[in-house]
Amino acid sequence: MGDLSRNQTFALHGIAAAGSVAVATALTYPLDTVKVISQVGSSSGKELTAAQVLRRVQTLSGNAGLYSGFGWLALGRILGLGTRFGVYEILTAFYKDGREDNYVYVSEALMAGVVAGATEALVSSPFEIIKLRAQVTSASVMPSSIFSLEKGASTPLIARLINGCYPDKRSLNHYVGLISTLTTKSSNITGALLEYPWSMTGSGKLPSVCHVRRPSDIISLEGWGTLWRGIRSGVVRDSVFGGVFFSSWQFLHQALLDWKAAGMDPPPRSDEEIGTLSPLTVSLSAGFSASIAAAASHSFDTARSRSQCTVLPKYVSMERKLLKWRLPGNRFERYTGIHPSDRNVLSRGIWLRIARSGFASFLIVGSYFYAVDRLAASLT
Repeated sequence: MGDLSRNQTFALHGIAAAGSVAVATALTYPLDTVKVISQVGSSSGKELTAAQVLRRVQTLSGNAGLYSGFGWLALGRILGLGTRFGVYEILTAFYKDGREDNYVYVSEALMAGVVAGATEALVSSPFEIIKLRAQVTSASVMPSSIFSLEKGASTPLIARLINGCYPDKRSLNHYVGLISTLTTKSSNITGALLEYPWSMTGSGKLPSVCHVRRPSDIISLEGWGTLWRGIRSGVVRDSVFGGVFFSSWQFLHQALLDWKAAGMDPPPRSDEEIGTLSPLTVSLSAGFSASIAAAASHSFDTARSRSQCTVLPKYVSMERKLLKWRLPGNRFERYTGIHPSDRNVLSRGIWLRIARSGFASFLIVGSYFYAVDRLAASLT
């Protein structure tokens, strides 16, 4: 009977947590879409405003474009947040072991949050890159020139590299004419050129990110490792976010408990005697802590978004390995995954991310408490 009760309690909290994450993600997803497009579409001399992004998405994809890739982010957020809070609870359980007041210091919350955030980055990375490319596609004009060649004229190599994309016949013939004295009608030279990956579009250009957005296309053209593209900046981003979030939340939680205990007579000897804070208070403190954490980690979020929006075929990655290509930038930029060309755009979309993170955390914690109370009441 006791095992059944524990299993019901565990399932209840799991359902409440998954539901609260899904609801918060759905309500804040348009902000995330606008933020991502602002990050990847801006340059050092030109910044896309939120109004421009909204107008572009609605023109090209309609209002539904604001939710492109929502399913991938919802799944990634459920797994990622579950990992973040699970790792944090496990680590803090060791800190609290043997203490009478069950207390966690701010420094301990900071260290546990850093480890929890790094673990979350590894879990959620594959979902983020698919989500991001779907969002970028919703605000992009689909190039149509590379679809002009008949499917039967493409080689197995191109079909294996990227499904559904075929070279432009006119550009390919022009390409043949520039490098060969043979007629462009020669099937031998055209077929030979088609065997080279850099001729897959007929113009020597890499495929657009709009054509490499599905998991199968990403894996076939860029390889499995692309699902963890930008992992350096992703780990730093989530480590900073997790550390700042949990330490700020712990500091605010303790400050609110001390404020609540100020009017108690006699003074409480432990936090248990003070009692619990109201769900609204806890939700507000979580939202405020998430906003601070988002501001602290936003530069690395921009670096990761711009990295994931770059198409890097497998043959280019192989050439870089053979040539022992060194990452550009200074030592800090190499370690954290920031490209030197992105130095002037790292703050793009910061207010959107602050608003989204704060509002989402407030909704997650608040709806979690509400769902747990409702589900517990229905079982009794």
